[in-house]
Parts: sequence; structure tokens; C-alpha cells
Amino acid sequence: MCKIQGRMEGGKLVISISGQINSINAAEFKKETDRIRAENPSDAIVLDFDKLEFTSSAGLRVILRIRQEVKETSIINVHPEVYNILDMTGFTEMMEVRKAYRVFSVEGCEVIGQGANGKVYRIDGDTIVKVYRNLDALPEIERERELARTAFVAGVPTAIPYDVVRIEGGGYGSVFEMLNATSFAKLLISNEKPLEEVAKMSVDLLKLIHSKTVRPDAMPDMKQVALGWVRFLESYLPQPLYARLYALVDAVPRDLHMMHGDYHIKNIELQDGEVLLIDMDTLCYGNPVFELASMFNAYVGYSALDHSAVERFLGISHETACAFWKKSLQLYLGTEDEAVLTEAENKAKILGYTRMMRREIRRDGLSSEKGRAVIENCRKELEELLPKTEALAL
Repeated sequence: MCKIQGRMEGGKLVISISGQINSINAAEFKKETDRIRAENPSDAIVLDFDKLEFTSSAGLRVILRIRQEVKETSIINVHPEVYNILDMTGFTEMMEVRKAYRVFSVEGCEVIGQGANGKVYRIDGDTIVKVYRNLDALPEIERERELARTAFVAGVPTAIPYDVVRIEGGGYGSVFEMLNATSFAKLLISNEKPLEEVAKMSVDLLKLIHSKTVRPDAMPDMKQVALGWVRFLESYLPQPLYARLYALVDAVPRDLHMMHGDYHIKNIELQDGEVLLIDMDTLCYGNPVFELASMFNAYVGYSALDHSAVERFLGISHETACAFWKKSLQLYLGTEDEAVLTEAENKAKILGYTRMMRREIRRDGLSSEKGRAVIENCRKELEELLPKTEALAL
């Protein structure tokens, strides 16, 4: 038995098919799809297989005829059994075929990580799911999977997503298996390990990441991204300050060493004694100063005016965050020389406050007292730091 329904959606004809297509009802299937297409002329057809249990070769021939007549034909929500048939018969090579996705609920689940593009939830003791803010994030998910594979193949210990799911209420997520994993944030909150030990594990992994070189087409160039931040601020900074900022960022030499791009204690996990990196959509390449700028913002910059912000974000106090940042900087640079540390921190601050100012303006910060305070603080920091900084590269 086979049921067919058609509807127009976004200029495309969506034909939903349920039940089974076999030699007995294939002729009726063809007749009904012809009727729906005649009543709803369209140059794009989507066959929704969400409720299709099986199709025989007779049904495949009807689908092939539709594809031959309408080039822009795709199939969505295909369950594994039907997908295997389509894959084996070559349909996945001649047209777009999207698998059906399991539906997950993150209601009441613990948030163990978050970034600009999504949040990471622990579903149970074995499973975590990254939920993307963009409701149509399938291209982003595929891109992050590619980046994660690149890092993994290069020797960076990272969690690899093994499935894509739909999120109850809308959107998509990537599923990771994380047996007995604990975020570095939790290690600090619980005092399970001392701050110095957690910082050392974090920096050891960071140095490993930064030791890897990548192809320039494999991921974004962080210098070019940072120049975009600067260009955005041209109308919001005095011209001499803007020119100085642009010149400093533009002078950073090209560097093909890998960076995470959003490196903080909620994106690092300890699993059975092994340190793992998660949330790979920000992977990029560039001079380490760009990474330190992101870390400075996470631990210090974003909470400069509101010390409770870091507790909401990372779950640790402002004092702990500042101490962790300082220890991380010492370990990364291999020195406790205050002059060296201050110079490196000031470079990170310039990039960090540039990014923060742009972020706040884009979030309509000029319309609120709190937002204006953040923007003004960023401008003041840049006014103080830029004249005394000769170069940004580390």
C-alpha cells in the first residue's frame, strides 16, 4: 500500500510518499505522481521518503523517469533500508539523496561547551551533541566534520562526530561518543585537579595543535578574518587609530600552523587520561597571537566590565579565570618574565578588544548603556595599546 501527497513549498513541489512501492502498486504510484505534477508545475521536485518503508525496482523506474524529466529532483528523509537500495542502484550518484535523521531532545541536558555557532550538550554518560544555532546547518555540519577529520589525521586528539541528528523543536546537531569524558571546566570547578595541572594539560594540547601545518585551502586564514574585523571598525575608530590597527594586523606574516580558534576549558575534555579537543568548526591557521587573543577574551576580556560573565560562560570565578589565563600564558611562552608576558598579553589584547568591539556593535550594543560601555572600554584599550606596540606577531 502506498500513499502520496503533494504540496508547494518555497517554489518546489514536495511529494511525500508513505508505505511501500512494489510491482503491484507501481503503476498507481506513477499515475498519482503524474497527476500531482500536472496540478503543481515546478522545475524542482523534492521526494520526501520520511514514511516510505520500501521500494522495488518498479518504483525506482518511476523515480528515475521523474529525475529524467525534472533535472532538479532530490530525495530527502531516506531511512537506512531504502537508502541502501538507492545507493546500491546508483541513485545517490545521479541525484541528491539525504538520509533521515534521528530526533534528539536536549531539554534539561547539561551544557558542557558553547561557541559562536552552537552549544554542546551531554545527552548521557556516553554521548554529547553539538546543536547548531543555524536551523539549516547541514552545510556547516559537513564542513566541521571535514575540519575534525583534518585535525585527527594530522595527529590532534579530537572527538570525531559519528552521526547527524535533528533536534526536537528545530535544527540539527552532530553526535559524538565521549565515554567517561570530563570537561576542563568541570575539573577546575570540582577541584578534581589543581589549576596548574589543568593549565599544563591545556597548553600541552595547544602546542601540539600549533605544531601542525596545513594546506591553505583546508581551513580559513585567521589573519584575513582579523582584517575583516578591523575593516568593520573603520567608521567607529579615529582615522589614525584605525590606520595603525590595520597596519599592525596586515603586517602579521602568513603562517600555515593550525589553530583551534576558540580554545578554552569548555572545549577541552579529559577522557580516560587522554585530552581531547571538541567544537572544531573554528579550526583555522595563522600566527599564535590570534589564538592567544581568543583565549584572552574567553578568560578575561569578555568579563572585564562584568566579572560574573565568565562564571556564566565557563562556570569559574573571574579570579580563577584570570589565574588560569596567566598560568597558560607562562606555560605557553615558557617564561615567568613579567616584561615578556606583558608584551605578549598586550598583543593578544589588541586583537581581542578589536574582535570584541566589532562583536558588540554587530549585536546592537550602541543601543544600550551596557553595550556602549563595552564598546567604549574596547576603544580606550586600543587607544592605550596601539601607540606602544611595534608588531603583533609572536
